[in-house]
Amino acid sequence: MEKSLADSLNDIFNRLLEHFGELHWWPADSPFEVVVGAILTQNTNWRNVEMAIAALKEEMSLTARNLLGIERQRLETLIRPAGFFRQKAERLQLFAAHLMTCHAGDLSAMLAGSLSEAREELLQCKGVGPETADSILLYAGGRPSFVVDAYTRRLLSRLGLLNGRESYGQIRELFMTHLPHNSDLFNEYHALIVEQCKQYCRVKPLCSECPLQTDCVAVRSGNFS
Repeated sequence: MEKSLADSLNDIFNRLLEHFGELHWWPADSPFEVVVGAILTQNTNWRNVEMAIAALKEEMSLTARNLLGIERQRLETLIRPAGFFRQKAERLQLFAAHLMTCHAGDLSAMLAGSLSEAREELLQCKGVGPETADSILLYAGGRPSFVVDAYTRRLLSRLGLLNGRESYGQIRELFMTHLPHNSDLFNEYHALIVEQCKQYCRVKPLCSECPLQTDCVAVRSGNFS
């Protein structure tokens, strides 16, 4: 009997969890630091983000008020390792300004209320797209909003659960519809997908020891596009 989509998603999660163990992502000392990291990680790798955040934390405590108080050029210098530093400095300060103006700097207040309303408010902030918004909701707010990234698309396409043409929203809805709305589950699942794609399901995959190879359509077909 063919598995249901819910069964397939649960099976993937359980096999990855057994293989990698719990990963406890996202590394940050505060929810606001998660926001900063979510904006900085756009179009760069996490190692560069870590360098930028370390430089920021040497300069100041990471709060919306402090981000607004720092001179723009100095902020650009501090976050330079993350790339696109002028654009990201602007986005960080615009987000901080919105948070201070609309929520008195209280991130938990911004992320409270209905999930859809909190998500829509985030999406109204310049430079905050769906992946960044869901990262903030899930990792800073503990809200059950599944994060989709390029790794998610690659893995599910190779497993035959996507045809490769789905939008971000369609892929997110797949998880939101077929899994329990549990932030711990979504947190761990996304982290496991990232680890799976870093170690095995690369652009040029390493299939021989992959925990999912027995059910992988790409392995059977030899098509890893």
